[in-house]
Amino acid sequence: MISRFLRPLSILVLAALGFVGVAQAADEREYVLGPGDVVRITVFQNPDLTTETRVSENGMLSFPLLGAVSVGGKSTSAAEQEIATRLKDGGFVRQPQVNVLPIQIRGNQVSVLGQVNRPGRFPLETANLRLTDMIAAAGGIVAGGMGSGGADVVIFVGMRNGKQVRREIDIPLLFLNGDMSNDMVMAGGDIIYVHRAPMFYIYGEVNRPGAFRLERNMSVMQGLATGGGTTSRGTTRGLRIHRRMPDGSLKVVEPGLDDLLKADDVIYVKESLF
Repeated sequence: MISRFLRPLSILVLAALGFVGVAQAADEREYVLGPGDVVRITVFQNPDLTTETRVSENGMLSFPLLGAVSVGGKSTSAAEQEIATRLKDGGFVRQPQVNVLPIQIRGNQVSVLGQVNRPGRFPLETANLRLTDMIAAAGGIVAGGMGSGGADVVIFVGMRNGKQVRREIDIPLLFLNGDMSNDMVMAGGDIIYVHRAPMFYIYGEVNRPGAFRLERNMSVMQGLATGGGTTSRGTTRGLRIHRRMPDGSLKVVEPGLDDLLKADDVIYVKESLF
């Protein structure tokens, strides 16, 4: 409670020190109330007004003396100001000091699905949380291994300006290129899906036949190395790749060692005749 009273003073101190932007950034990261949230509202020196209430589907909550108050889409500070203003204007409390504390967060949640360590729904506990923040909240993408792991490119689905948006976002490129413009700010109802990492397969005269994660820009030679290389009876001459085409048909190609592998390629290493 005391921290609420000291907030205006702390902002003045920050402004005096030239840190107004820091104070503004802190305010921008406040939680935004949404339908389903349960909040506890207290008014200083007015314990009879202490209320626990739920934000309805239309963004309203019920408060003593005031009835329905619109708080959906507002930060906790804005909701406090709205209630305080109405208490003062209605002549109920002369100088109301209002505190709104979310105790159950239900409204603003993002679903993170697929190949993450803790799939589920996660609350937007502060404003301006981004896609990478939500992936981190889900424990990160499942690390690659023998036949497992999540893809580098994740799929985002959500509503923006009344329209459904779907985007594919390359997570490593956000950091490798330093361009964070695709690290989208999340909103309630957004969905992040991490698909299984693309795979390739290798069999025949190799030391470790099986299924392996297809790394970025992986060549046929690198694929052979992942499979442990050819056996003493194997040869890299006459390699065959069985490749599924976009129309669903199967094509057999003779690749060069520097050619790039594609998802679901099947490499066959034959036995040397000599």
